[in-house]
Amino acid sequence: MRKKYNPSIILKHVGKKYVIHHEKPTLVEKFINGKDETFLALDDINLVINKGEKVGIIGPNGSGKTTLLKIIAGITMPTGGNVETFGRIVSLIDLQAGFHPELTGYQNIFLNGMILGMHKYEIEQKFDDIIKFADIHQFIDAPVFTYSSGMMLRLGFSIAVHSNPDVLILDENLSVGDENFQVKSQKTIERFFQKGKTIVVASHWLDYLKHNCSRIIWLDSGRVKMTDNANKVTIFYKRFLKKFP
Repeated sequence: MRKKYNPSIILKHVGKKYVIHHEKPTLVEKFINGKDETFLALDDINLVINKGEKVGIIGPNGSGKTTLLKIIAGITMPTGGNVETFGRIVSLIDLQAGFHPELTGYQNIFLNGMILGMHKYEIEQKFDDIIKFADIHQFIDAPVFTYSSGMMLRLGFSIAVHSNPDVLILDENLSVGDENFQVKSQKTIERFFQKGKTIVVASHWLDYLKHNCSRIIWLDSGRVKMTDNANKVTIFYKRFLKKFP
């Protein structure tokens, strides 16, 4: 019996190119030389991630992990290829992206929630839970520009996890709030892993990915070097790492 094809994320020939300016050229120099140095962060990425899959992304620093996550989440646009996603996608990479500094916390909950695809009635139903989780009760009517960075991160995280995403995008560098809030946020993420959500997570922590993910994608210099079940890719990647003590 053939396995049902039920995609959550489809990437076809996706590439991401950055232009590097070492120093600002004059108009004459730019006209004469006519070239800028480019860096290919991702090169011809072809992937299908099915609904409910827990997929890890590994690779050395600079291999394109975070760039790939941002493209899937819609934070960064590819310079080539096509990206298709299905369902509500929530990224825990840039938690402050949807905030307007002049608006209050109250107003930003509705603004950010709607950006994430929540309906107004849905936000109203979860409003008390959002501010309780973020622990910003006394500041809810203050403009966000008066918040500390920790308060904004807590609020952004709380809105994101209460939006009931179909796809959750994670980066191991996620560090939200003080130690108590980090413990609370980690427990929340663990519950998402236990549910039938699609999760894509980039990490250097191989044991964590092996335990939580069914499949791992190994990136190297912006290209997919290997994609297979977590055990198999972990074995090959560990052999690769032993070459560079």
